Amino acid sequence: MAMIWLEAVLPLGIIASMLCVMGNAQYFIHKAANGRPKHIGNDVWDVAMERRDKKIVEMLSSPSPCN
Repeated sequence: MAMIWLEAVLPLGIIASMLCVMGNAQYFIHKAANGRPKHIGNDVWDVAMERRDKKIVEMLSSPSPCN
Protein backbone atom coordinates (compact mmCIF):
# COMPACT_ATOMS: atom_id res chain seq x y z
CA MET A 1 0.00 0.00 0.00
CA ALA A 2 2.95 2.32 0.48
CA MET A 3 3.77 2.43 -3.26
CA ILE A 4 0.30 3.20 -4.59
CA TRP A 5 1.67 6.36 -6.27
CA LEU A 6 3.69 4.08 -8.54
CA GLU A 7 0.54 3.45 -10.61
CA ALA A 8 0.55 7.09 -11.74
CA VAL A 9 4.19 7.13 -12.85
CA LEU A 10 3.65 5.27 -16.14
CA PRO A 11 0.82 7.51 -17.44
CA LEU A 12 2.66 10.65 -16.33
CA GLY A 13 5.79 9.42 -18.09
CA ILE A 14 3.82 8.80 -21.28
CA ILE A 15 2.21 12.25 -21.12
CA ALA A 16 5.54 13.98 -20.47
CA SER A 17 7.30 12.13 -23.28
CA MET A 18 4.50 12.94 -25.76
CA LEU A 19 4.71 16.64 -24.84
CA CYS A 20 8.44 16.53 -25.55
CA VAL A 21 7.87 14.74 -28.86
CA MET A 22 5.27 17.32 -29.95
CA GLY A 23 7.51 20.25 -29.00
CA ASN A 24 10.49 18.83 -30.86
CA ALA A 25 8.32 18.02 -33.87
CA GLN A 26 7.18 21.66 -34.07
CA TYR A 27 10.77 22.85 -33.81
CA PHE A 28 12.09 20.56 -36.55
CA ILE A 29 9.13 21.14 -38.90
CA HIS A 30 9.51 24.92 -38.60
CA LYS A 31 13.27 24.67 -39.07
CA ALA A 32 12.84 22.46 -42.16
CA ALA A 33 10.25 24.80 -43.66
CA ASN A 34 12.08 28.07 -42.98
CA GLY A 35 15.71 27.03 -42.78
CA ARG A 36 16.23 28.49 -39.31
CA PRO A 37 14.75 28.09 -35.84
CA LYS A 38 11.65 30.08 -34.93
CA HIS A 39 12.32 33.46 -33.40
CA ILE A 40 10.43 33.54 -30.13
CA GLY A 41 8.78 36.84 -29.23
CA ASN A 42 8.76 38.42 -32.70
CA ASP A 43 7.17 41.85 -32.56
CA VAL A 44 6.51 44.54 -35.19
CA TRP A 45 10.03 45.93 -34.84
CA ASP A 46 11.64 42.53 -35.44
CA VAL A 47 9.50 41.93 -38.52
CA ALA A 48 10.39 45.37 -39.91
CA MET A 49 14.10 44.73 -39.35
CA GLU A 50 13.89 41.32 -41.06
CA ARG A 51 12.22 42.95 -44.10
CA ARG A 52 14.86 45.68 -44.15
CA ASP A 53 17.70 43.16 -43.91
CA LYS A 54 16.18 41.01 -46.66
CA LYS A 55 15.80 44.04 -48.92
CA ILE A 56 19.42 45.10 -48.31
CA VAL A 57 20.75 41.61 -49.02
CA GLU A 58 18.71 41.36 -52.23
CA MET A 59 19.87 44.80 -53.32
CA LEU A 60 23.52 43.98 -52.69
CA SER A 61 23.34 40.55 -54.35
CA SER A 62 21.59 41.79 -57.51
CA PRO A 63 23.83 42.69 -60.45
CA SER A 64 24.69 46.35 -60.64
CA PRO A 65 23.18 48.24 -63.63
CA CYS A 66 26.46 50.15 -64.06
CA ASN A 67 28.46 47.05 -65.10
